[in-house]
Amino acid sequence: MGVHEVLNWILYIVVFLYGIVFGSFLNVVIYRVPKEESLWKVSSHCMSCGYHLKWYDLVPLFSWLFLRGRCRKCGEKISVQYPLIEASNGLLWVAVFFFYGVSVESLLYFALVSALLALSLIDFRTYIIPFGFNVFIFLLGAINLVYRVIWVKEPNVWLYVIGFFTVSGITYAMYFFSKGRAIGGGDVKLMAAAGFLIGWKLILLSFVLGCIFGAVIHSIRMKVSKEGHVLAMGPYLSAGIFVSVLWGNTLLEWYLGMFGF
Repeated sequence: MGVHEVLNWILYIVVFLYGIVFGSFLNVVIYRVPKEESLWKVSSHCMSCGYHLKWYDLVPLFSWLFLRGRCRKCGEKISVQYPLIEASNGLLWVAVFFFYGVSVESLLYFALVSALLALSLIDFRTYIIPFGFNVFIFLLGAINLVYRVIWVKEPNVWLYVIGFFTVSGITYAMYFFSKGRAIGGGDVKLMAAAGFLIGWKLILLSFVLGCIFGAVIHSIRMKVSKEGHVLAMGPYLSAGIFVSVLWGNTLLEWYLGMFGF
């Protein structure tokens, strides 16, 4: 193995480690945001006995494994969600880095996929996408726009502005005419904010993929676990956005190529 390959592996490991550290913070966000609790003022503690966790109890992945998924003081089980979210965020960051390498795009998409992961779990549990997530993704879009205008000097930045309205216009019409029964207001805002970040083509693809994922996966859940007809669209739209960020342009080229475009 050459020096270049070794450096690549080191970079991937570093990205994964940073990803799981940020994933640890996502667990706090997922737990506290729906309860409208402060993310900063209250230290991490056991939900059963109130034991305030020490720094060595908060090492992502490894503390949970070392403690065998139990509180150090009272022995109560600690949800497997914690290591799963940490590991998932680390792997998502590695996937982004694989496609975008050392770049501004990687930083923006690290933040995006982490936000999508957190809002997906919250929406899955509560059927609500907290407004702050959409504001955060919109700000990522604003940073991306400034970056492309000033540094990249990209001539077609208006495509990102159009992306804000492309799918959000469709979903808002669905929301308005169905009085919120067809899709939620949080989903409309998510499509607007994400469209501002990734542009109109990719947000259209994201919406199509999200609808397909939702239809297929929720149909299976209805059969297997007797779920009702109501579903949280946030996780499926988020999956569509993630796939579009990584493979969207390739999928669009393949699809249009089938028709000779």
